[in-house]
Amino acid sequence: LLVLATGTGKTRTSIAISKVLLECNWAKRILFLADRTSLVKQAKRNFVKHLPEHTSVNLLEEKDNPDARFAFSTYQTMMNLIDGSRDKEKRFYGVGHFDLIIIDEAHRSIYKKYQAIFEYFDALFLGLTATPIDRIDKNTYHIFGLPDKSPTDAFTFQEAIDHNPRFLNPYKSIEVPTKFTKEGIKYEDLSEEEKEQFEDEILDGDKATGNEWIPPAELNKWLFNKPTTLKTLKFILEQGIKKRGGEELGKTIVFAKNRKHAQFLKDMFLELDKELFGNDYVKVITHGEERAQEFIDRFCDE
Repeated sequence: LLVLATGTGKTRTSIAISKVLLECNWAKRILFLADRTSLVKQAKRNFVKHLPEHTSVNLLEEKDNPDARFAFSTYQTMMNLIDGSRDKEKRFYGVGHFDLIIIDEAHRSIYKKYQAIFEYFDALFLGLTATPIDRIDKNTYHIFGLPDKSPTDAFTFQEAIDHNPRFLNPYKSIEVPTKFTKEGIKYEDLSEEEKEQFEDEILDGDKATGNEWIPPAELNKWLFNKPTTLKTLKFILEQGIKKRGGEELGKTIVFAKNRKHAQFLKDMFLELDKELFGNDYVKVITHGEERAQEFIDRFCDE
């Protein structure tokens, strides 16, 4: 299990390890697993770039090539292939087909449902993550046979900055000065009109005790506050990175709570300026969007 901070080259490290194992004849076939289609495509692209002499196959798009050195797949697709093998409908991959299995973002999808992948294949496992989990029901370390907080190796974000100051910069946090997102909502601090709205919308018409308080962390779970959102987006437009002579917002990623929240944020952008933030400017990209990969590629394109 390798814990490497975001931006320090998890995929590049796995490519180097694969190269060494192939050259030493410790591995003949290698499987790379990720939980999103975009990560699978990105990984294959990088492997082909650095190891062009080896054949590879993306199991999400291509028919399997049993002689391919590298196979790339999502967890779900691989689970379906394993189930097919167990049902003997079609022999796809035997338990010893792969010598090395690389688990990308090893903190996310490897528990319970996809644990069967670890149980089915007899192979070396290489886990890559920036944020391992050590909860009882979800423990990244235990899956790789390690004690808590003891990865095989680790490379922290600060170490990465110290080693590569020319290539990796620390992020900078800028707090948006909105009261609700900072302090939450206290009933006693609201105006009479807001108190009435609080009782109608949040307490479902019940009378307030006067001690109600919604902490900041709880707000985004259910509250889509239009004034706060508009204020935040205006702040981004004013303070964000600019392009084209400083008049237009540059490439920006806004992380939403869920799909509904993401659409709400896009609607708020359109409310600010429908002509500017039309169909080609602000995109909602979720796993349910058929053209998600196309939008991501366009965003990344120089």
